[in-house]
Amino acid sequence: MGQDLSAMENRQNNTPLMKKDSRLLKTIKFIDQRFEEMLIVLGFLTFIILINLQVINRYILPFIEIANITTWTEEVSRYIFIFVSFLGASLAIKKRDSIQVTALVDRFPLGLQKSIHIANTIFMLYFSYMIVKYGYTLILFQFDTGQTTPALSMPMAIAYSAVPLGFLLMAIRLIQNLLHDTKDMEVKDGLIGTILAFIMILPVLTLGEASISLLLFGYFILFIVLGMPIAFALGVSTLATVLATNAIPIDFFPQTAFTSIDNFPIMAVPFFIAAGIIMGGGNIIRKLLNLSDELLGYLPGGLALVAIVTSMFFSAISGSGPATVAAIGTLLIPAMIKQGYSPGFATAVVAAAGTIGVIIPPSNPLVIYGVVSQQSISQLFIAGIIPGILTGIALIIVTYFIAKKKGWRGEKTAFSLKNTLAAAWDAKLALLVPIFILGGIYGGFMTPTEAAAVAAGYGIIIGMFIYKDMDFKGLYRNLAKAGITSSIIILLIVMASIFGRLITLERVAEVVANFVLGISENKWIILLLLNAFLLLVGLIMEALAAIVILTPILLPMALAIGVDPVHFGLIMIFNLAIGFITPPVGVNLFVAAGVAKLKIEEVVKGIGALLVTMVVVLLLVTYIPDISLWLVEFMRQ
Repeated sequence: MGQDLSAMENRQNNTPLMKKDSRLLKTIKFIDQRFEEMLIVLGFLTFIILINLQVINRYILPFIEIANITTWTEEVSRYIFIFVSFLGASLAIKKRDSIQVTALVDRFPLGLQKSIHIANTIFMLYFSYMIVKYGYTLILFQFDTGQTTPALSMPMAIAYSAVPLGFLLMAIRLIQNLLHDTKDMEVKDGLIGTILAFIMILPVLTLGEASISLLLFGYFILFIVLGMPIAFALGVSTLATVLATNAIPIDFFPQTAFTSIDNFPIMAVPFFIAAGIIMGGGNIIRKLLNLSDELLGYLPGGLALVAIVTSMFFSAISGSGPATVAAIGTLLIPAMIKQGYSPGFATAVVAAAGTIGVIIPPSNPLVIYGVVSQQSISQLFIAGIIPGILTGIALIIVTYFIAKKKGWRGEKTAFSLKNTLAAAWDAKLALLVPIFILGGIYGGFMTPTEAAAVAAGYGIIIGMFIYKDMDFKGLYRNLAKAGITSSIIILLIVMASIFGRLITLERVAEVVANFVLGISENKWIILLLLNAFLLLVGLIMEALAAIVILTPILLPMALAIGVDPVHFGLIMIFNLAIGFITPPVGVNLFVAAGVAKLKIEEVVKGIGALLVTMVVVLLLVTYIPDISLWLVEFMRQ
């Protein structure tokens, strides 16, 4: 009888209806897990191909002008990029990947941490709802006015739909995370979170026509301290201020969310990130390491010097400090420890060398500064060459003497020109990357964005068809990762643009400039104060966030004392690069420590001399402008 019942249950479970339900559930689960990811990868492949076609058509096949390809490829790529950016932001929320400051919140009891997280999520959800609501209104307006894109005459409503659709997906992911977090949460923690959110919104309900600056910066600092992702902290603090003061119309938000990134130069960021991720995990990095080893491996501290030189090479490919640390640290930190280096110093060297990735071109922070400050990205890149090389040389010298004192030597005993030339020839495909990126830009053949797209396309071709160390699954993973990483940065720019409107309205930059000039009118003292301030900011805030928030405030002051905006960009990026190796943020430190599986305290002990070295180079870059500007002036002539 029991067997008959079991057979009956099996037959019922295998009915067409049950199979259909099972397939439906699997489909829903697949879409939930892969929806944004697949579209991001498809989008990345599409605009990498389109921009490469644009370059190919201009120089290789100029006799075949495909339907005015330069115009429509750029337009289509920009709009796909906008959609991909918001999709990536949604995926980042799903994966809980964001730029945020959690040093204080992490010290709270676990229950209170959960309550604060609920309060933050409530505000982020409400902000997303407002963007969806007013974004929908904006789309209707676009349909009513019949506005179309310049090249393809496509309704602008389609392009603008990226904003409400993107924030709708973000809201869905926020709700999913909230449901997951509250599943095992005690009721009191949920109630505390809700009450906390209500208390935090009271100023909006009661202050009315209060000072815009007080509300804006008060809320921003509060949300940062409570661990809200910095991008949302910018947006939510602006929304709270607007609700209290009616300073600007709320329908300005979705419009700015679109126009702030409808910008071809900013597309260099995802391209460089993709190029760095693709080339950082394959044979290219190993060939660069081998070349550096042949050049310097025979000296005291050979492997540490190799780490610095390889960082300089790879920086000219990836444009990212953490990417450089991850790629080089994975291979070199264990090798250094095996040769007798102290684990803390071996890890610290890689972390410090990774800072060169944001100074030497191409550099994502320089791209962001160029976009925010409206300065030439090409000029910023060339201004970073000498400071980047100077930083590398200074770190090499200090590391050499430390290693010589400690008796750390490599396996090689002498320099071999034959082996070096052979290693250089073996690494030729890697060495070509900075040549055609920088040569293409400064030769006038490509814009920085086109050069970045060519680098990404080149990395795909090299990885899949020449070195064959990346298959289609690897390409998918790399592009999905690039999509998330770049989208976090792009969302930061979107929110900072919204935040910046109120900064402009309140003339915050002028107030800050007048305050500092009131302390001293001496240019050198003001530069010293700027450095001290930016170094402090680097301690607690991620570099890209600091750039988009502080550039509109500090740049007018720098201009007022006669500092070239390109030079100021290098000063700012150099200060924030030092923040990469200083806790509590110190992203390079944490990446390197994670690779080495060391406590952060051990790495900090080894970073001292290298940190002082970078501060000395910073002062040289600050007070000798020609270090940054000599090549720029030469190119201008």
